[in-house]
Amino acid sequence: MMVDLNQLLGLILYITAIILVIVFIVVGIKLIKTLKKVDNVIDDVNEKMDKVDGVFDIIDKTADYASGISDKIISGISSFIGLLLGKKKGKSDDE
Repeated sequence: MMVDLNQLLGLILYITAIILVIVFIVVGIKLIKTLKKVDNVIDDVNEKMDKVDGVFDIIDKTADYASGISDKIISGISSFIGLLLGKKKGKSDDE
């Protein structure tokens, strides 16, 4: 009876191990398919981000250009005001 029980437990253990290996193989295949889908989604997101980066680059260049123009205008106005104030100080010193 003990020999038969040992053989039965060994057989159950082998069957369980085979079932576990089959389950791990199926789960591994499903994971590989899922990773391929995720990789495709990441590639699509990267392509869209590259397009958006181009738009942001254009906006950045436009903002830099507008900032440069406003700096030149402010510099011109401050120079003009400086000239006007300089002339008034010069006139009051002559008196």
